[in-house]
Amino acid sequence: MSHKIFIDGRHGTTGLKIDERLARRDDIEILGIAEAERKNPAAKAEVINRADIVFLCLPDAASRESVALLAADNGHTRFLDASTAHRTHPDWVYGLPELSPAHHERVRSARRVAVPGCHASGFIMLMQPLVAAGLVPPDYPATTYSITGYSGGGNEMIASYEEPATLPPSMTSPRFYALGLGHKHLPEMQTVSGLAAPPLFTPIVGNFAQGMVVAVPLLPRLLPRTSGPDELHRFLAEHYKDQIFVRVMPRDTTATLDNGFLPATACNDTNRAEIFVFGHDDQILLAARFDNLGKGASGAAIQCMNVMLGVAEDTGLTR
Repeated sequence: MSHKIFIDGRHGTTGLKIDERLARRDDIEILGIAEAERKNPAAKAEVINRADIVFLCLPDAASRESVALLAADNGHTRFLDASTAHRTHPDWVYGLPELSPAHHERVRSARRVAVPGCHASGFIMLMQPLVAAGLVPPDYPATTYSITGYSGGGNEMIASYEEPATLPPSMTSPRFYALGLGHKHLPEMQTVSGLAAPPLFTPIVGNFAQGMVVAVPLLPRLLPRTSGPDELHRFLAEHYKDQIFVRVMPRDTTATLDNGFLPATACNDTNRAEIFVFGHDDQILLAARFDNLGKGASGAAIQCMNVMLGVAEDTGLTR
């Protein structure tokens, strides 16, 4: 059986990756729309209402406009939105099926799924299970920082790094950004993780194309009971033990680090996320490493599509 898929916004970074991955599958029919008709609401509505699943790889406002084109009597078309438009909307399911069996079931049966943001994916995979289990209190003063490849900034940022023959010195080093502390991923970080307030979040972009690490420091003295890194590692390992894409790495870092370093690129071109627990009795550092274009974007979207269609979760994806 062939599933009809429409990628609305297939020329953006995420849309191109989704298109590339789905083009190799024989169970998928990708519906197209003529270039001249891309901004014609009537033409777009016709394609949307023929599709089994529509990927929205658009700016927030455009995503909302496309959802509004669904016919009132359409009972079969389902949406996967890669924008930030619906990630905290109560009528949309958050697309991180690994968080719990209940989350997985909600994705499976959903009509509308919001694909997580890349930074948010790492933070939530680390924090949501701990908050839900009471190991981290909801009012914990959470902080997080994240280093990502420049592809996460979309076509304009990619061009700014790849088109010049020589980069200015200011772009050759990692660069902090969103220093107004109002990054667009903060609402989902707070809401989905169960925190009472958003974390203090400082993202960093580096001079490499893709890959990322999201880190969350914790102070055991602020936790409701004494929880050292070994206890948190055991808990997270148990929580994710049945997941095919999320791996909790051993506490012995000899085999998992690169001469003591944690490179951001080791999961590139996969849908794998690796979770690390570092530290000692006084300080803990949690880290999640994954491909910002994979588990952080298009890979996560296709994984959710697979769950929604009832096919193997890793179909068309690399672990």
